Amino acid sequence: MQLCSARRSLLVLATLLFLAAAQAQNQLTPAEKASGWKLLFDGKTTQGWHSFKKENFPAKGWGVEEDWLHGQGKGGGDIVSQQQFDQFDLQWEWKLESGGNSGLKYFVVDSRNSALGHEYQLLDDEKHPDAKAGQGKRVTASFYDVLKPSVTPPVKPPGEVNQSRIQVKGDHVEHWLNGVKVLEYECGSDAVKAAVAESKFKNTPGFGIRAKGHILLQDHGGNVWFRNIKIRDLAAK
Repeated sequence: MQLCSARRSLLVLATLLFLAAAQAQNQLTPAEKASGWKLLFDGKTTQGWHSFKKENFPAKGWGVEEDWLHGQGKGGGDIVSQQQFDQFDLQWEWKLESGGNSGLKYFVVDSRNSALGHEYQLLDDEKHPDAKAGQGKRVTASFYDVLKPSVTPPVKPPGEVNQSRIQVKGDHVEHWLNGVKVLEYECGSDAVKAAVAESKFKNTPGFGIRAKGHILLQDHGGNVWFRNIKIRDLAAK
């Protein structure tokens, strides 16, 4: 009898822990709020996002499902944050379908004809051919087509949740993946200028220089999921 009661208690405890974890998505702790963190996705609506150079959110291709902002790969196009940033600490969670390809861009400015920016690549490095191209500059957490990670990115397989982070303070930029710093660079440095000159962005004026711009979530024709997207503005720090 006591054994059955103990099992029931453990089951109830496990259920409560599961529900607590589920409820914790897309929320900030009191400490985070006090430190200046803000959510870019509330887990329920698409408020704060719109298509590039448009006022509205795309009518198709994106949706909110079970706490995730889901890019369905159905022609919705890229979406950008309403707010713009130039120095920040940005964190988010994401997952891909098998063979998936997406990205998160920053420094995306409206003055350009297309939604270009510095891209933190999100990729199925095992199955997508882009991982084999670009001499390592197109794998997950790379500065897409410009700089490759300095260490092997500890990316989790498709379907599993990854945690990413981008920090920009002054001209110093860091890319993090699952708790590991995998890349750092200085905007406008000779090294970045040389790398841009060898990339597909070589003819884009000002590319590689820090700029106040939108955060962009990329629609690359496949399924991608984002949640817990939070940012802290470091411009005044």
